[in-house]
Amino acid sequence: MIRARFLLPLAVASLAACGGQQTAPEPPGEIESAADAWTHGAMVAAADPRAVQAGLDVIAAGGHAVDAAIAVHAVLGLVEPQSSGIGGGAFMLVYERETGELTVYDGRETAPAAAMEDYFFKDGEVMGFIEAWQSGRAIGVPGQVALYKAAHDAHGQSEWAGLFEPAITLATDGFEVSPRLAEFLTSDRLRAVSRLDDDPAAAAYFYPEGEPVAEGTPLVNADYAETLREIAQVGPSAFYTGPRAERIVAAASAEPMGSLMTLEDLANYQVEVRGALCGSFRTYRICSAPPPSSGGVTQSAILGLYNRLLPEGTTDETERLITWVDAMRLAYADRDHYVADPEFVPVPGEDLINPVYLDVRAGQVEEPAAIPQPGDPGEALARGPMIDLWGRDTTEGAPGTTHLSIVDLEGNVVSMTATVEAPFGTSRLVDGFLLNNQLTDFAREAVKNDLPLANAPAGGKRPRSSMSPTIVFDATDDVFMVTGSPGGNSIVAYVSKTLVGVLDWGLSAQDSIDLPNVIARGETVGVEVGTETGERWAGLLREAGYNVREREGENSGLHVIIVREDGLEGGADPRREGVARALAAPAEE
Repeated sequence: MIRARFLLPLAVASLAACGGQQTAPEPPGEIESAADAWTHGAMVAAADPRAVQAGLDVIAAGGHAVDAAIAVHAVLGLVEPQSSGIGGGAFMLVYERETGELTVYDGRETAPAAAMEDYFFKDGEVMGFIEAWQSGRAIGVPGQVALYKAAHDAHGQSEWAGLFEPAITLATDGFEVSPRLAEFLTSDRLRAVSRLDDDPAAAAYFYPEGEPVAEGTPLVNADYAETLREIAQVGPSAFYTGPRAERIVAAASAEPMGSLMTLEDLANYQVEVRGALCGSFRTYRICSAPPPSSGGVTQSAILGLYNRLLPEGTTDETERLITWVDAMRLAYADRDHYVADPEFVPVPGEDLINPVYLDVRAGQVEEPAAIPQPGDPGEALARGPMIDLWGRDTTEGAPGTTHLSIVDLEGNVVSMTATVEAPFGTSRLVDGFLLNNQLTDFAREAVKNDLPLANAPAGGKRPRSSMSPTIVFDATDDVFMVTGSPGGNSIVAYVSKTLVGVLDWGLSAQDSIDLPNVIARGETVGVEVGTETGERWAGLLREAGYNVREREGENSGLHVIIVREDGLEGGADPRREGVARALAAPAEE
């Protein structure tokens, strides 16, 4: 199941990705090195208290952050099925404190081998997003279970089978339906466009006797419990081969627009093990997942551009806000144009955060009313123009997904973002879990203006992702911050908000999360209103000439951990149902 690509020590991966950046200056005084004993305790921040508790219990019993992440996510797949599950995929960023190794496990879904550039065409016309979302063509080969095993084989300290017990117990005994899940199920808007109440298995589970399960209802999922038991006992082969794989293929192949997925596609799925992509911001190193994820490119690019565009010492709210918006606009334009699956197209991931390129890109800020255009890292780095390799692309992305941040008792870290894409994926329930609609993250058109799109579909290809699981390291090379969020293509902006808020504006984890969300992609700047700050920011940006679109009902689900001198500080997004809970370090004997 695993095909290793890169497994580099943090320092080596960082230098390669940062294009020879200068070493961050050390703070004055005595410095604690990353090899010193970890005394800060542990913390889990995730989208449901029951999942968080499962992770804390694993850590308390001696488990690694990866062990905890598996337990947490297995529960989330049950209690938060609208966001993620074993029928989807994820990017997991793992930091081993003792060795300094930083590793990305790419469990992104893949297109069936038979997929072609016209995969989302019907009767000669490209399918609309809603039609594509609920079609079998949207279903990618799930990577989540294979990711569990790959990461556990490399880092696990707990027995594999025991990690699924909390989820099995909840699925068998019944879990109380949360307000958010109940709200989704009663949404007339969702029911009008999804097939959740049409798919026989999904309808029987979520809409017994035709009515949505109500908040507080104890919901039993015996099929999910049995699926997890078999995975616990046998391993990923219980998912990727045999009768369960046959049921997955049958469900995916059903109309409308059935998938071309085969049993061979499932059996051949491989996790990609990659090096993190790291850039710098003042004395910090910012590390996230490389392409096909957008995290490594965008988070370092936004911070790097922000730092270049903001006059030193500026504390003015308006100037900082506008500078951040301009940095986002530039980084999003580059991401939309260049980021795709690096196994299929050349992706200049390191070049897009190279300090030389960022120096050039910072001089390309456009007027607020203009549509931001991508830059050309090839030209900036004297390697030859590359912008016209690809047509302009603004692939849509739906706002499903979940994120979890974990620090264990040894200082090891997991930042993992997981998804089934749009709410409830394709609404097709198999053995207690939903199948994703991840392939709608591809550009459904393969060509624009007579140029191919980097993110066009192809057999075995992974679609571009906005997921940005991120870890920040301080000047001593030790962990300072863990962050990430769900939210479709707005993930980039959500995560950036916490980084700018904490690293530049000096906010706490929770205060950075509570800030209004601002999404500066393309010709509009979305601003979350409904609070005094949000209303003020919308007004400031409108006065500056930006095309402001006021937004409500944001889909962020940020979970942040910050390492402070006296312990771990956590924050959870009030827009969802998550919590951040700590576990004290064991008392010294």
